[in-house]
Amino acid sequence: MAVHFVLGAPAAAHIAVQSAASTDLTSGRLVGTTAAVVALAGVVIGGLALARSTDRPGIGNRRNRAITALAAGLVGLVMGVVNLAVADGGPGTGNGVIAGVAALALGLIGTALGGLALTRARRTG
Repeated sequence: MAVHFVLGAPAAAHIAVQSAASTDLTSGRLVGTTAAVVALAGVVIGGLALARSTDRPGIGNRRNRAITALAAGLVGLVMGVVNLAVADGGPGTGNGVIAGVAALALGLIGTALGGLALTRARRTG
């Protein structure tokens, strides 16, 4: 009987771990994913602001793109940090931890690109 409990305990633990992992779209995952998308938008807009040396009509000027990239990067960064701060589990628990880390990294990159583009836009006029 003791052998049965020893062999049965790891199987029960495995079932408990499987049931804790959620594949549904939870509120934590939604917030984390939204933060990552906003931060990614900041990266893309910041890259475009740096790549465009001349302003084309109808697209907006370099300074506006730089400010938009800076704002989107900061919003994504803050949302990612808040999401990670309130998460009560690790990856796979439905708290959006992986998306929060992605938002944190992309937010830093978007903020840096936006700041660099804004500095260049001020310097070039």
